[in-house]
Amino acid sequence: MYEILQALHSYWAYFVLLLLTIAVINAFLGASKKRSFGNKDLRISLFALIFSHIQLLIGLVLYFVSPKFGWWQEGMGAVMKNSDYRLYLVEHPFTNILAILLITVGWSLHKKQTSDTKKFSRIGVFYLLGLVFLLSRIPWSVWI
Repeated sequence: MYEILQALHSYWAYFVLLLLTIAVINAFLGASKKRSFGNKDLRISLFALIFSHIQLLIGLVLYFVSPKFGWWQEGMGAVMKNSDYRLYLVEHPFTNILAILLITVGWSLHKKQTSDTKKFSRIGVFYLLGLVFLLSRIPWSVWI
């Protein structure tokens, strides 16, 4: 089960990163061109939100079924001293939860705006911050 979840989590990440990148570019282009926020823009942003939340759920399940979770038995000090342990058990999950939180805040804030430019701006800024957080804690050495 672990191997299947790990593969799913890795491949799903490609979709999430692609959709978030598209959503950010679309939002900044929409804001700069003063476009109206239409159904296409809504769907792009919504799919990025949904895919990122699914990725988080897959990641949380993977976190607890992973053999790496057993590293906690060595104690907090051992986890924090070892860069691999710290990345997988602390930094990656915590930073990615913050990233999904930022994306969700961007989605929530865009709904409260009346101006189309502000809708695009909220999506663009918060989704970009979420994307940067996600990119910062991907274990690149094992992912690609």
